[in-house]
Amino acid sequence: MSANLESLEPVPGADRSVRRRLALRHELVLALLPTVVVLLVLFFVEMLSEQRLLFASLASSAFLIYLDPEHGTNRVRTLVMSQSLAALIGFAAHYALGAGYASGGLAMVVTIFLMIVLDAVHPPAVATSLAFAFRAGDEGNLVIFAMAVGITATLVALERTAMWMMARMQRRR
Repeated sequence: MSANLESLEPVPGADRSVRRRLALRHELVLALLPTVVVLLVLFFVEMLSEQRLLFASLASSAFLIYLDPEHGTNRVRTLVMSQSLAALIGFAAHYALGAGYASGGLAMVVTIFLMIVLDAVHPPAVATSLAFAFRAGDEGNLVIFAMAVGITATLVALERTAMWMMARMQRRR
């Protein structure tokens, strides 16, 4: 395992200074995208499942993407791998040990360990493992969660596109 994990570093070549110099209007545009995506995910979840808390960590993911879309923690690979892994681990812990502190603790430790080993560190995924360990529901919740992760991954593409467009507009000035 390398001492310098990619998921904890900014994307190579990223111009992070562009993100720090945005006008209020541009900040609102960037904040609007994750808000709309999270609301769509919650609407989608409401139609298919009654376990909203299983999806709460995706709101934290959306905020991290808004805050710093150029950071390695917010890459599509990192987001999808860590959130999916966390849901599976939490579900398995719930299945093996039932709902409780033992399954929650086991799910969190295994999730953190695997995120580090696989270089896919995305902190909101720890909450995902805990949520599934405490109240996993049936296998359908894993499928719905996977779809919600896919929608959230789309947010990464939207944020990067918005950042690219704003950087381009600033260069023209």
